[in-house]
Amino acid sequence: MSALVQTTVSPVSVLACMRGLLLRDLRLALRRRADTLSALFFFVLVASLFPLGVGPEPGLLRSMAPGVVWVAALLAAMLSLGRMFADDYQDGTLEQMLLAACPLPLLVLAKIAAHWLCSGLLLVLVSPLLAVQFDLGWPATGVLILALLLGTPLLSLIGAVGAALTVGVRGAAVLVPLLVLPLCIPVLIFGAAAVEASRGGLGVSGHFSLLGALLLLALVGAPWATAAALRIAVE
Repeated sequence: MSALVQTTVSPVSVLACMRGLLLRDLRLALRRRADTLSALFFFVLVASLFPLGVGPEPGLLRSMAPGVVWVAALLAAMLSLGRMFADDYQDGTLEQMLLAACPLPLLVLAKIAAHWLCSGLLLVLVSPLLAVQFDLGWPATGVLILALLLGTPLLSLIGAVGAALTVGVRGAAVLVPLLVLPLCIPVLIFGAAAVEASRGGLGVSGHFSLLGALLLLALVGAPWATAAALRIAVE
């Protein structure tokens, strides 16, 4: 279907299309504040239940804080992935994206950026409050924030591929986590390990380098894989 349009688009027009799609998704997210805030509340709630369950012992809380926060962030990111392309598929916007002169992977990248701004960035901003709750300490809290800044875009990029593969499929809300969670395990491991290394007085550059390499790889590959999955789903 997208092969019907073979026009050449200038870089300025491509950027304008991406900016327009990004702003559109952000406006839609503002109109659906309940969906946006539900992931944030889920993140805070899940992370807050662990101290209540394991007790107030400071050493135990500090040791489990990195893993708890990262697992909560991963689960919270899954809540909004199912709707990344589902609404566009139902109202015909996805077909217009396929017919647009702007390359589909770049439009997909704009939608992923909007998803991260409305979910992942909020989780990063709230994470210092959870770090205080776990008595994590400032140096480790700073590492946690930086790790989430690198890791949450990865969750959105990987999740976009799973969301595209399940567009129009019944039970997509259940299938997306099953597809995405195994792929996100390296992000979880390196993100939590960076905070643990900081707490132990070890270097964190290696963990950040691995997260950065994964992010770069996902930035290059995930939009193309997502675009291919969307074409299959529509055609």
